[in-house]
Amino acid sequence: MSLLPVFLKLDGRRGLLVGAGAVALDKIGSLLKTGLRLRVVAPDAKPEVRQLAIEGKLEWIQRPFELSDLDGNFLVIAATNSAEVNEAVYRGAIERGILANSVDDPPHCDFYFGSVVSRGALQIAISTAGESPAVAQQLRREIDEQLPEDIGPWLQNLGRLRREVLATHPRGEARRTLLHQLAQRQVCDAASCPSRQLAFAPLTEQNDKSKAMVYLVGAGPGDPDLLTVKALRLLQSAGVILHDDLVPQAILRLARHDAEIVNVGKRCGVKSTTQEEINALMIESVRAHRVVVRLKSGDPLVFSRAAEEIAALAEAGVPFEIVPGITAAFAAAAAIGCSLTSRNSASNVIFSTGHHAQSHNQTPQLEGSTRIVYMPGRDLGSLAQQWLDEGLPSDFPCAVVSRAAQPDEEVQFTTLGALGEAASALAPSILIAGWALRETSAVFHRAEEAEPIQA
Repeated sequence: MSLLPVFLKLDGRRGLLVGAGAVALDKIGSLLKTGLRLRVVAPDAKPEVRQLAIEGKLEWIQRPFELSDLDGNFLVIAATNSAEVNEAVYRGAIERGILANSVDDPPHCDFYFGSVVSRGALQIAISTAGESPAVAQQLRREIDEQLPEDIGPWLQNLGRLRREVLATHPRGEARRTLLHQLAQRQVCDAASCPSRQLAFAPLTEQNDKSKAMVYLVGAGPGDPDLLTVKALRLLQSAGVILHDDLVPQAILRLARHDAEIVNVGKRCGVKSTTQEEINALMIESVRAHRVVVRLKSGDPLVFSRAAEEIAALAEAGVPFEIVPGITAAFAAAAAIGCSLTSRNSASNVIFSTGHHAQSHNQTPQLEGSTRIVYMPGRDLGSLAQQWLDEGLPSDFPCAVVSRAAQPDEEVQFTTLGALGEAASALAPSILIAGWALRETSAVFHRAEEAEPIQA
């Protein structure tokens, strides 16, 4: 079912509520906050409804519903304990082109009441399209607990400042960027307020203050929940996002709706954009006074060619900032519950790519290291033979973790001697090898073999 979330202006409009029991009373509280001119039709009413009528906050008509009660209303709610009456209200409203809601009766609803979190002008409404109001209420409680109490007054101050900005600066990308910047700052009424000074400085001057720059941002292993707070903030404010191919859509959907999003990555060695073209895109975008996020899978400083981009930006005199992310190795280790270092078995960690893991000889005494291999490739047998030739034992523990921290994550435990027989893993994958896995793999297999706990 496709629903259009909208917020209706009801102040001064006429609305009808049929019913005056407990269900109706629950709706009355929400409706009266909107300024709706509410009429209630019911042969009897709860004391609270009677009191609201006495105070003039609503009009109560003490009699059964009649079809003529529908005329002249903007919306209608049926909230009686009679399914026949509720259906009659809905059918009559449809005939008259009036929006109608029959409470707890999804087939007879043109709209649904959402579970709402409010902080002043801020309203967050949650709907499950009538499937489970209880789920919507649970989500509302969770959001309410996390939302700052002072966001209402802050939003009110921000709204006033926004209107002043719209009246002061001409429409365009620079003004839009400014408004996104203000939405991330504290706002006060004092003339010395830094946000107010930013808001009324010439837009060209704001661009000169290093607002337009490149951020080399780590997207983490792919789970949006593992983004840093700063990475999320930049995604939601940047005008240009140049992303690796491995960055999933779940993260790209967090970008602001009008951002220019360009895939500049490669898969299986096939480049969609050359490094020189990526460098040029970053530099040209900043010189056009745009904020650029160069979004890299994992951490931007681990096997991502960041050094080449940093050198190009520095040579062009383009300001940049690096925002770390969770590298895939740490997500893979977390997936198997493995500490990469241990006083008993691993005093250091070696990071390499599949190519360098084979081409650079390791000495047997580094058997006490945990080895992390990014992009190990499909021919794990060649890598295994290289390590065996170095002197590592065939029972050296190994784990292949595919798409770590993502919904389709897969884990294979094996040994160096059997590594070549491991099933092909979905890309991207990470190979972890070392004695630190011995206890981890045992725990992992015990958990898999355990009987389910009976409730």
